[in-house]
Amino acid sequence: MSARRRTHYSDEALIDLAQRESFRYFWDGAHPSYGLSRDRIGVAKQPENDIVAIGATGFGFMAIVVAAARNWVKREEAVERLSLMLDGLERATSYHGVFAHFINGRSAATIPFSRKDDGGDLVETSLLCQGLLCARRYFDAVALPETRLRERITALWEDIEWSWHLREGARALTWHWSPNNGFSLGHEIRGWNECLLTYALAAGAPRFGVDPMCYHEGWAQSRGFLNGHSYYGVELPLGPALGGPLFFAHYSFCGLDPRGLKDRYADYWRQNCAHVQIQIEHCRRNPGGHAGYGVDCWGLTSSDDPQGYREHSPQEDDGVIAPTAALSSFPYAPEAAMAALRGFHHRLGGRLWGRFGFVDAFQESTGWISDAHLGIDQGPIVAMVENYRSGLLWALFMADPDVRRGLRRLGFESPHLRSGAGETA
Repeated sequence: MSARRRTHYSDEALIDLAQRESFRYFWDGAHPSYGLSRDRIGVAKQPENDIVAIGATGFGFMAIVVAAARNWVKREEAVERLSLMLDGLERATSYHGVFAHFINGRSAATIPFSRKDDGGDLVETSLLCQGLLCARRYFDAVALPETRLRERITALWEDIEWSWHLREGARALTWHWSPNNGFSLGHEIRGWNECLLTYALAAGAPRFGVDPMCYHEGWAQSRGFLNGHSYYGVELPLGPALGGPLFFAHYSFCGLDPRGLKDRYADYWRQNCAHVQIQIEHCRRNPGGHAGYGVDCWGLTSSDDPQGYREHSPQEDDGVIAPTAALSSFPYAPEAAMAALRGFHHRLGGRLWGRFGFVDAFQESTGWISDAHLGIDQGPIVAMVENYRSGLLWALFMADPDVRRGLRRLGFESPHLRSGAGETA
């Protein structure tokens, strides 16, 4: 498609195109054995390995729910694909019910993420559960295929031993556990970052839940939790200076609805909007003088980079822009996200557009363009754009009784938790 023809898309048509093509990563690009979501896929060819990512698979479940709701695929096709994915997950080794970061898409065996990270990853498992619970809520028909789908999801969900990751004497959940290395990585899950979802799920789990004190005495007691400073004239309630990478505002909030979500520490809609506005202003002012930056080219998050895979933020800014950062921010800053969407679509002669939507990242100053799509970046585009368009995934996830129980136990307020707003916990 020529650059000239691209200019004739309406805003709605271009949003739909970007969302739908990103969905295809999880449908056409899925591993052929069980349909689980690959970690990354080359722009030019399928990967030669069998690596699938558990977090990306969670986003895959959400993307397929969106596709069924938008009639991109038939409902029965979606159920069939999700059932195949559950076949793979049920075959995979779990560690006290917790899944590894990477597994083999053919055999479902664990693929070590690093030398000592060869067991359960609680945060990646949380991202998986976010998708599982949305699917359990959406596919609500009494017909046997959907009934069986819900039962299988419930079995996986209830089997996760969140409490196992609260080591004796620890005040915070621990990210990793391995049968070979135990808790030797020692990575406690403390805020502020992308892991709010993990505590909400751990507090609401029906069988192996955790005491809310680990949220208040662990997660919320990190030196990097409270902020309260202003950057570019925007006050930021939580997190590192200048906000950190933008996936903090996306991963947990594909399911958790930040609108009106508050606890004793923050208003999470205000938090995420502030984070996004700081990034927009940073890229507009462009203190590093990076080529391309502006109102139609912004968004710093963890992504591919000429040096590998790296974290990008206003404090770690080497000129690499990731389209997922801006596009997944549609709920928080729709006008700025729309400007970025149009900018990315036309930029660099259209070379940012690949077979599954936008490539992962680019650096205009050097002409570097990622040669891949990443599951954990394509997934939030589908989910957060849908939440902007319809609120579908927010409605599904926040209606789940286990999610609601967890939020209540942690002391959250939300319109979804008010009397009459669904099931009681």
